Amino acid sequence: MSKSYYYTTIIVYFFILNAFSQKKVLIANPTADGIAVDAKFNDKTWANNNDIATDFIMFEPDNGKPISTNKRTEVKVSYDNDAIYILALLYDDEPNKIQREITKRDVFGVSDHFSVAINGFNDGQQDFRFYVSAAGVQMDCIATEAAEDYTWDAIWDSEVAITNFGWVVEMKIPYAALRFSNAQKQTWGINFKREIKRDVQTYTWNHVDTKIGAVITQAGILEGIENIKTPTRLFFIPYTSAYYQEDDLASDRTFKAGLDIKYGINDSFTLDAILVPDFGQTKFDNAILYLDPFEQKLEENRPFFTEGTNLFNIGNLFYSRRIGGFPTREPVPEANEEITKYPSTVNLLNAVKVSGRTENGLGIGFLNAITEKTYATLESSTINSENEVIKKTRKEAIEPLTNYNVLVLDQRFNGNSSVSFVNTNTTRNGDFRDANATALVFDLSTKANTYNLYGDFKYSTVNDIQSYNGFKTALNFAKTSGQYRYTVSGKYISSDYDINDLGLVFYTNYHNAFANGSYRILNPTKYFNTFKVEQELNLELQNTTGKMQEVWYKTLIKARSKKNHYMEFSLVINPFETYDFYEPRVAGRYLQIPKRFSSYFGVEFNRNNAFTFDFTPSIAVFDQDNRITYGIAVGPKYRFNDKFSLYLVMDYSKKKNDRGWVGFDDTGIVIGQRDREILQNDLTGKYALNNKMTINLTARYYWSYSDNKNFFSLQDDGTVIDNPTFDLNKNRNFNSWNLDLSYSWWFAPGSELSLLYRNYSQESKSIVERNLGANLKNVFNSNQTNILSISVRYFIDYNRIKNKF
Repeated sequence: MSKSYYYTTIIVYFFILNAFSQKKVLIANPTADGIAVDAKFNDKTWANNNDIATDFIMFEPDNGKPISTNKRTEVKVSYDNDAIYILALLYDDEPNKIQREITKRDVFGVSDHFSVAINGFNDGQQDFRFYVSAAGVQMDCIATEAAEDYTWDAIWDSEVAITNFGWVVEMKIPYAALRFSNAQKQTWGINFKREIKRDVQTYTWNHVDTKIGAVITQAGILEGIENIKTPTRLFFIPYTSAYYQEDDLASDRTFKAGLDIKYGINDSFTLDAILVPDFGQTKFDNAILYLDPFEQKLEENRPFFTEGTNLFNIGNLFYSRRIGGFPTREPVPEANEEITKYPSTVNLLNAVKVSGRTENGLGIGFLNAITEKTYATLESSTINSENEVIKKTRKEAIEPLTNYNVLVLDQRFNGNSSVSFVNTNTTRNGDFRDANATALVFDLSTKANTYNLYGDFKYSTVNDIQSYNGFKTALNFAKTSGQYRYTVSGKYISSDYDINDLGLVFYTNYHNAFANGSYRILNPTKYFNTFKVEQELNLELQNTTGKMQEVWYKTLIKARSKKNHYMEFSLVINPFETYDFYEPRVAGRYLQIPKRFSSYFGVEFNRNNAFTFDFTPSIAVFDQDNRITYGIAVGPKYRFNDKFSLYLVMDYSKKKNDRGWVGFDDTGIVIGQRDREILQNDLTGKYALNNKMTINLTARYYWSYSDNKNFFSLQDDGTVIDNPTFDLNKNRNFNSWNLDLSYSWWFAPGSELSLLYRNYSQESKSIVERNLGANLKNVFNSNQTNILSISVRYFIDYNRIKNKF
């Protein structure tokens, strides 16, 4: 090889790397007449637009590789005073092989995808991402480096068309769906992404280097948007719904109507309000046999508390299920009284949130919600002189009128760093407890995104019969780029740290040290597209006693093969005895947990295949009396065609000689040794009539039992001794059944008609039934509740109706 050829190769390679490291710039062209979004790309605006985003570069798996000529991608952007318009021509030399499964909104099926990520402040911190599949299905989210929030649904238009050269996408994204400054000349961060599903490849317009942990900071630049006069951002979403409910005892009809309001205070800030809320068609909660010492954490399914709430999640002080959740008091029956009605939830009266960001990078979020005063009903029975039974009822307040507030100030700077202040407040009328929590959070990254320093300080105050304060602080340092990365962190939580009036915390009164080191490949090898190994060490010490609360070493391996099969392996070793300070249910007491190890191995076969399945066997072995836990999860999925698919997940586990609290007796705390079995089956089905209309099935059957074989008395040192006198029946057998069959039709932008049939039942008893068939018979023979509901929501844009009145 000649020296001249060698030097030429080096120079060319240098220029390629340099080009990849530079931010590309695209100019948006103005249009005076708007553009018809029909995927025909015959509008004269497109013909006159010569500014094209092209030369896409592979993001995964072979990061940095230019896209091939036969898959070239060309994107143009235009704008007017209402919206930006995007045209994408996605070439494919085999258009008949383009994947295009039809799914419901925000579900990524087996399809090719095109997306745009827009950062109106160009601060490298938050994207608004808009996806379209080759089947025309929309997906959108608000994205930070930490997470993507797909519960956020914007109102925008898109159309796709399969052609003889590939496929075409046209988008219209109104300014109401974005956030940006009021500058006359706009400079936005922007990146386009294309996914070719059958090849398991994704490409971006501006190169995103996977050696760097941050993605948003590696976007390109969009310029050219100037002197826009955005319309008033005022939207009304009235709704009406009707419900018919029946069970074996009664039936009921309910009609509801309400209104959601969205108002753009300016181009950066938005107000959302719900008046007379209705969450009757939200997804059901997964009921389980829950034996832990803490409350069951429930997922949030109410749209108002999931859409666009990423700002309120900073600092992890906000657990939205507190609003409208369980009442905080139990009624106190008097002599001859019994509780005849105890509501499990509190009604939400109204809620409002304001969020946005100034052009100087200051994010401001405020959320307020009010719940109504709630009563329990108690009934007493007495016998009068005529030997007649006289019944009287009274009501006792179990939750007063309550006001919830969340305030967030989040200052971003340097394109990848932030300092945040968060405050949550719960104020209850009368003599009920009030609470306040405050956090200062910082997240600092170097300019090259190679290192990160993250930390927080949180302070909580509870005003009750006995008031108390607590705090929590943490500091984390991480190397966030390259093949080798690491994290070291420390944390301290005081015993009286309590954010549970509007947040969620289980474990307090401990300090810990944590370390993680990882290695990953950045480009495919002979066998793997991706491969990553992590090693972790964690040590937690209880503050008061200094005893080990947790100590473990963990190995985690994640890999995706060249054939798109995903594998994951984990091994966790707990080499020392630890102490559980919560299982005994008495402050200051603890239960000794033996040495143990646990492991699982999961495989997920290529999701692009019509038939696929995944399985994950797991095991945990304890150094104690043949104590062992094992299980397996299996999930077959079959895609009959692009419209119809079924997915079943069967999850089984058995805990042999498990130990846990069962109650109290004269000796003190009683611990039970028990066998447990848990079986859960989840079936989901989808039939898409088109990309706006779907029929969806969700069915869940859950069965679990707890069979106590021996009882022990807990000693002061955390060990146990036999307790032969405790003879209460603490066994449990629990069945739960849920079925949702729904029809959804997005008949206009932001407007939906939904029809839902819901059937559910639960069965619980203290006699263990190990026969699966008998359990199924019992749950279906129990009191079944059937609900049929219809709901219509209609999106109204003030700008379209203002001239009609």
